[in-house]
Amino acid sequence: MVSESIIKEISIKTDSKILLLVLDGVGGLPQDGETEMERAKTPNLDNLASRSICGLTDAIGYGITPGSGPSHLALFGYDPVKYIIGRGVLEALGIGVELTPKDMAARGNFATMDKRGIIVDRRAGRIPTEKNREICALLGKKIEKIKGVKVFIRPGKEHRFVVIFRGDGLNGPVSDADPQKNGEKAKPARALSSKAKKTEEVTNSFIKKATEVLKSQHPANTVLLRGISKVPRIPSMGELFNLSPAAIATYPMYKGLARLVGMEVLLTGESIEDELRTLKENFGKYDFFYLHIKKTDSSGEDGNLEKKVKAIEEVDRFIPEILNLKFDVIVITSDHSTPSLLKSHSWHPNPFLLHSKFIRVDGTKRFTERECSSGGLGRFPAVNAMPLMLANGLKLKKFGA
Repeated sequence: MVSESIIKEISIKTDSKILLLVLDGVGGLPQDGETEMERAKTPNLDNLASRSICGLTDAIGYGITPGSGPSHLALFGYDPVKYIIGRGVLEALGIGVELTPKDMAARGNFATMDKRGIIVDRRAGRIPTEKNREICALLGKKIEKIKGVKVFIRPGKEHRFVVIFRGDGLNGPVSDADPQKNGEKAKPARALSSKAKKTEEVTNSFIKKATEVLKSQHPANTVLLRGISKVPRIPSMGELFNLSPAAIATYPMYKGLARLVGMEVLLTGESIEDELRTLKENFGKYDFFYLHIKKTDSSGEDGNLEKKVKAIEEVDRFIPEILNLKFDVIVITSDHSTPSLLKSHSWHPNPFLLHSKFIRVDGTKRFTERECSSGGLGRFPAVNAMPLMLANGLKLKKFGA
């Protein structure tokens, strides 16, 4: 990848506008010969692909399954191995929590645990968000402080919440208190260095207390915590790339990540139509837009192939409206693949489409994994997407004499 110092030196401010449309987890694996993208009827995406240059990206590297945080950082032009950002920090920032240097933040899942201590549903049946708020309020009343550390619990969407531990002597790294799949025993957090021992104790004490409070709240009768971390220092997209960026997303984690790299997070509704309306209303105010679509990922995690196909087709219906905005550069891609066959993130490369006035059209016929694998951009690290977007927006000066 191009070093931060070089990209900062050659980035310039121009009037051109860039759209990064992220179809979260859109890549899949064949079932009965076709992936979800290949099954979907996508005339508008396919037409755009035929007038674009395409390829495949790897968020981290060959064979590495990325989390949502590092995979998005790569797309935003940051080295995802250099900047390790805990999921808890992203979730907290995403719901508007102001973190202090004394805070350790954790992403929480309400989950279902059986009498043997086995996690049978990591998402507690995706409980309604309103129920989530009720449970968080209950926990907040019952657990205000642990070992002199203040505890703040904030609801997210469905089964997700954030817990912040605020006090002296809290440090990382600490392992996740989450088995990461159903059918496994609940697991405690573990200090990964001697300085993290207090964080381990506070975290595990919280889990124990929360499980006691929640014993009558089936299916949300326990909690899983991951991404237990402090907020890092990371340069903004304005500093590095001379951009005035904005983010349109519905889920807290993605809003949090956008805030962390200096994007203005725009208020929007829940649907793709709402997100597109927000894009139109703010088109004149920014020169870089990150538009995130979640449905393609959540349906894959649920193993629902048909629902994922429909989510892809829903996005396709809005492509003409996006094109009518006349962006100078459009990139459509994904942060990672979430095959419904696996019901989880995977290591498979992501389809990538770039459209601008300054490309060499490569003959791609459809926006699918198979077609993009033969595209003119080949297979490349996702961190190189940002220089490509900037170059096609004429936002990079010549490097060297």
